[in-house]
Amino acid sequence: MSSANDSQASDGKFVLYAKHENYAVITINRPDVLNAINSATTEQLLSAFTDADEDDDVRAVILNGAGRAFSAGGDIGESSARILSGDTDASETGGPGVVHMKIWELSKPVIAAVHGYAIGQAFELAAICDFTVMADDAKAGEIQIRHGYGPPVLMTPFVVTLKRAKEILLLGDNIDATEALSMGLVNRVVPEKDVMEEAESIAKRIASLPKKTVQMNKALINRSYELSGFRSALNY
Repeated sequence: MSSANDSQASDGKFVLYAKHENYAVITINRPDVLNAINSATTEQLLSAFTDADEDDDVRAVILNGAGRAFSAGGDIGESSARILSGDTDASETGGPGVVHMKIWELSKPVIAAVHGYAIGQAFELAAICDFTVMADDAKAGEIQIRHGYGPPVLMTPFVVTLKRAKEILLLGDNIDATEALSMGLVNRVVPEKDVMEEAESIAKRIASLPKKTVQMNKALINRSYELSGFRSALNY
């Protein structure tokens, strides 16, 4: 739950952007609240991904979280406050899925570096990235059903099998890294200390390949899912 006492609130930097060689690192920077994603974080994530997409020197992007977790998901405190005030208009940021679709549409591959927790909205954020590296002691899950909510972004059925998607979305359990790997939710499982190193290794390999071909292949793969109903399912 967010608070006015967040250590980052004074300067408003809920997202950090750093450029390394031919790749960029985008960090969700609200460690005091396990990087819960509020509207300000959403806006800053959009801005960071736009910067990366428009920089010709950036060939890949790594998304990670500061502190003890990748992200605990949507900011429940902000959502509750909006509901209590009667303000349910998400037009300011475009709703919880706007960052996910920005990653989907980005011309450059995005690598999620997951440690600690990737819960709810953050589970889907890691899932929609082109690659996901997960710490061997991390946990992930679509826990919204416990609170009477559906998934903010319906990614899971497109990443895992039908039975696994129902298990994840209908039970609301947390999943460990080994299970996430067996389900096809992640590409690599490594010790927590090696998560960023592995993500950077993938980013550097991407950067060494022909830029236009990498962009074309990502677009072709995504387009095949769109033709099979990906956007229709998300809109539904």
